[in-house]
Amino acid sequence: MNCTGQNLLIMPNFLLGMEMHKLRLFLISTLTLLSLMFSVVTFAKTAGAKITLVSQVNGPSYSTDLAIRDHLQVQGYQVQILDQTQDPKQIKNTDLIILSSTVGAKNLKSGWRNLNIPLMTWESDYIDDLAMTGKKSGVDFGEVDKSRYLWLVNAPHPLSAQLEAGTLNVYQKQSQMNWGKPGLGATIIATVYGEPEKVAIWGYEKGATMDYETLAPAKRLMFFLHNDTFTLLSNDGLKLFDSSIKWLLN
Repeated sequence: MNCTGQNLLIMPNFLLGMEMHKLRLFLISTLTLLSLMFSVVTFAKTAGAKITLVSQVNGPSYSTDLAIRDHLQVQGYQVQILDQTQDPKQIKNTDLIILSSTVGAKNLKSGWRNLNIPLMTWESDYIDDLAMTGKKSGVDFGEVDKSRYLWLVNAPHPLSAQLEAGTLNVYQKQSQMNWGKPGLGATIIATVYGEPEKVAIWGYEKGATMDYETLAPAKRLMFFLHNDTFTLLSNDGLKLFDSSIKWLLN
């Protein structure tokens, strides 16, 4: 075969290679665009979301709840603070409820458990009333006096804020942490360092089994904060807090 014939055979292969390269570029561009569109939609869902923060208004740790409000507002959320005496059945037009541990569990009115609204809390004395744990203090829920580390055990999950699994410094100095022992339907994210039976961050998807046979009426999340520790969060601790808010709203 002469050179002209060989060239005729090579040309179709060359053209086919060019077309495949163009197709790959097109697919990469399309996937990138779809990813950006998904990010924009996700941001649009959370930006401007309405959050209700339930606090002991004018109580000894109220300034910490004000700091939480300010942080959330900087993130673009609309935040209202309601007192612990609020009737949960009267709450309207909100996307997320946060029960601060500054509340007195005995002062809360009934009805929080059954709300069909995502709810986040770090009040360990009330998570049993929310059916997020069992009823026995010191066994099913409680607090540690001095700690600053968590053991991150579920790094692939969005609640882990893209942090690596393992030991995580979440406070700027040792302080108190709340914990609980969640039900079988929980997604466990982190435990108190060195005490794996004490879960520091976990969530329930809507419909997941919480304590015994109680099903979560909407997303539920327990965070490890104590009354005055929000302002002690490290950068990684803040990342976990922010990812918790985003997960609850998405």
